[in-house]
Amino acid sequence: MHNSFKIVATFQYPAEAQIVKSRLEAEDINVILNNEHTINTDPLISTAIGGVQLMVNAEDELKAKEVLNDISKYSLDDSGHAIHCPNCNSEKVAYYTTITDFKSFIYFFVGFIFSVLPMYTKYSYRCENCKHKFNLK
Repeated sequence: MHNSFKIVATFQYPAEAQIVKSRLEAEDINVILNNEHTINTDPLISTAIGGVQLMVNAEDELKAKEVLNDISKYSLDDSGHAIHCPNCNSEKVAYYTTITDFKSFIYFFVGFIFSVLPMYTKYSYRCENCKHKFNLK
C-alpha cells in the first residue's frame, strides 16, 4: 500500500515544528518532519531548502489543517492572554526578529569575518493590522 503525504505547514526551525507535531500526534495524526535533521545540522540553510516541512497522510490533511487553524498564531503574555497593540488595540500581534536591519547585518559581517559570536539580534512585537512595532515593559 502506497502512502501519500501532503505538506500542511512549514517552519523555519525544527523546534517550532516539533511543538506542532506533538499537537497533531495528540489528535492521532501521523506526522513526518522533512528537512528537520538537515536544519538542525546547519540552521542557516533553512530558508534555502524551504524550512522544516510538516507532512501528514493525505487522508488526514483536512483534519490536520483544522487543528492548525485552532492553534493561535498570535502572541500571548505569561498568563496566556492575548497581547494588545498599544496603537490600535488589535490582538493580531506577532513576535518577530529585526535581523533584517542594517545593525544586524554589520554584526553578522564582523562576526563572519572574525569568526566570533554572538551575532546581534533584536526581538520586538509587531501589530499585523497597523504595523506598529513595540516592546512589552
